Amino acid sequence: MEIKVLGPGCYRCRQLEKITEKAVEELGIEAHITKVDDMDKILSYGISRTPGLVVDGKVALSGRIPDVDEVKKLLKA
Repeated sequence: MEIKVLGPGCYRCRQLEKITEKAVEELGIEAHITKVDDMDKILSYGISRTPGLVVDGKVALSGRIPDVDEVKKLLKA
């Protein structure tokens, strides 16, 4: 599984990265998590608000910080 956390490095983006790492760990799945902070790349995903979460090339979430359980549901989908 390829997961990308989109954001310029703000507090909210770092929180989403930590929550995502915890969700992956709790699910026991193999995933590669990448932090994307280049604005051109972020905009190429079509999101207008960060943080964003991309799972296997599809935008799963943007503009808010979910809890661990919600990220786990997104990763299972």
